[in-house]
Amino acid sequence: MAPRLCALCKEARAILKRPKTGQQICKECFFFVFETEVHNTITQAALFKPGDRVAIGASGGKDSTVLAYVMKTLNDRYKYGLELFLLSIDEGITGYRDDSLETVKRNQEQYDMPLKILSYGELYGWTMDAIVAQIGKKNNCTFCGVFRRQALDRGAAMLNVDHIVTGHNADDIAETVLMNIMRGDIARLGRCTLICTQGEDTIKRSKPFKYAYEKEIVMYAYFRKLDYFSTECIYSPDAYRGHARAFLKDLEASRPSAIIDIIHSGEAFEIKEEVKVTQKAQQTCKRCGYMSSNELCKACTLLEGLERGVANAGITDRARKTFNTEGQTPKDLRTIPFFQLPGSGATSVSIVAPT
Repeated sequence: MAPRLCALCKEARAILKRPKTGQQICKECFFFVFETEVHNTITQAALFKPGDRVAIGASGGKDSTVLAYVMKTLNDRYKYGLELFLLSIDEGITGYRDDSLETVKRNQEQYDMPLKILSYGELYGWTMDAIVAQIGKKNNCTFCGVFRRQALDRGAAMLNVDHIVTGHNADDIAETVLMNIMRGDIARLGRCTLICTQGEDTIKRSKPFKYAYEKEIVMYAYFRKLDYFSTECIYSPDAYRGHARAFLKDLEASRPSAIIDIIHSGEAFEIKEEVKVTQKAQQTCKRCGYMSSNELCKACTLLEGLERGVANAGITDRARKTFNTEGQTPKDLRTIPFFQLPGSGATSVSIVAPT
């Protein structure tokens, strides 16, 4: 039996089947269509303008490594005119993040991009290892997610960038839609499929891989022979997201289009006006200046709980009551530095330039 030819070029031998479309294509055509689809996502959403300083959230994993490579490739190919940086957050997870950051440092040299690394220890005075030692593994992802989001904004402000891009892919977004439905989280359900988000007090953030399947990102990294770190976080097996991921994989096995279908369904959700008016208005945290729907942002609440030995105060009602009965916040409590957007007097920092 003669080898099957690529469905696109009709010349080279097909060596892979696209999970997203089922097409059997050659390696070079796969590179082209993957990169073109990301380019179309970027241009249709008008994510950038010439001269933008863009920080790529870099963890060393497959998604962020492919994102950095593709962003550099498209920036050169289509003359976006962007100034690209790598921004990594060190959560302080021994045997995981320290190893993955070595990959990021190699990527810095491979892609010729400046790199900034900001650690939880530097920003919050706590590492994830220390947090897990105090609270266990049940709610550790809540702490890490809240701290990481704010750390990315703060690192981007230090770099004085206009825009943060992250490697969230179609699978991630579909999982988030499912999670918000299962939790009945109307506020997040209304915005979780947005390709770009920006508040008055936050830096613009977008997801160029919004429609890219995780399996295709893995295939792209494999065939491009990219240098990435493939170990999962040692604290993530008990994460709630895992249930949504398992469910999504079952759906994808029987219907590959389920991932995109869920995203489109999420995009079509509309929140009733009477529900919108019950949601808290965004304000700024009185302690650290970061965006919040309460007087204290989630990060400050969680940090205060850690400092006062009531770590779950920002998570459970019972712990919150214990927290409140202990009286006023101690004056010598460790707090997060006040947040300032780029151009508002934020202090610049040194970054590691490629050698």
